[in-house]
Amino acid sequence: MRVTVLLLASVLFACAPAFAQEWELYTNNEDGFKLDFPGTPKVTQTTFKSEYGADLPARVYTANKGQERYSLTVADYREAPRLLDEKAKATCQPGDERSCGLTLAGRGYWKEDMAGAPLWAAYNMLQRNAKLTHLAFAWQDLIAGEEIQLLNADQSRTFAFVAMHRDRLYILEGTVPKGYPPPVLFQQSMGYVDENGNGMRYTAIYSNMQAEHPDAFPARPPLTGQGRGGGPGAAPNAPPASGR
Repeated sequence: MRVTVLLLASVLFACAPAFAQEWELYTNNEDGFKLDFPGTPKVTQTTFKSEYGADLPARVYTANKGQERYSLTVADYREAPRLLDEKAKATCQPGDERSCGLTLAGRGYWKEDMAGAPLWAAYNMLQRNAKLTHLAFAWQDLIAGEEIQLLNADQSRTFAFVAMHRDRLYILEGTVPKGYPPPVLFQQSMGYVDENGNGMRYTAIYSNMQAEHPDAFPARPPLTGQGRGGGPGAAPNAPPASGR
């Protein structure tokens, strides 16, 4: 029995490097991420259309492992404010709020477009021929986002995470056949790097719009005192509350 156990252990030890090599850490400095893939992913250039109609450059990183499918889509929203502003300038008619945008929304609604990017990506997933089984706020490597799980028509399951970091939208998807375990290794390995490939780690949960656009999305906007009362005989608006 001892000989058999030792022989089995030797076989497993010899095979371990082969199993380990199936998954490898892939780092992309240009798109700012690091992620475990089952082999080097295929990279495809594409265009991602934002909710308010900006055509954004994007890349899709894909890899398969048998019947399992893994992908990461990275859409670059850094030019979205300029693109939407230029589009609004060309189409805006006096009094046309939809084409011009509101003051707080930004011309062309760029603020809403960027702040709603993760929700827009999640919404697009929900248009598929699939049943939503899980939707929740979550974070990966302390980057806030949306966690989504779908039961597809062929009974395969898709586990997705959508987040925004430094004005890039990340759409992470792992799809496995019926009866397969969730793609935990893929989903939990998502991390972020700077331009030099150095890992980025925050001390608290990161919110893209507050971090990258603090003037437009301050953590605590000042109060004006407006919003109370209104209409004939209503009490006057109160002054801004002090402190909290």
